[in-house]
Amino acid sequence: MVKLLICTLSAAALAACVLQLRQQRLQINYQTAELHDQIREQQARLWNQQLQIAEYTAPNAITRTVDTHNLKMVPQAPLPRRKAQWIDVSQTPDGE
Repeated sequence: MVKLLICTLSAAALAACVLQLRQQRLQINYQTAELHDQIREQQARLWNQQLQIAEYTAPNAITRTVDTHNLKMVPQAPLPRRKAQWIDVSQTPDGE
């Protein structure tokens, strides 16, 4: 009789532990799903920001902004010299 009582109590304790572990697993899975959703939202927001940056920094958008605001823009450093082609006589110093 004592063995049966010990077995029953042990089985009940094991069942309670298994149920607790199952509950923890379900809760962790739920939290993981929430975190994945947050990551997806952040990634979507980041992609939208990158798209907006690409739109605002496109050469035609910059040209339009400069033209509409009448900005007088000059390069801060001199532009690099263009390499002369071997056949282009007007660009080489020896071709004078």
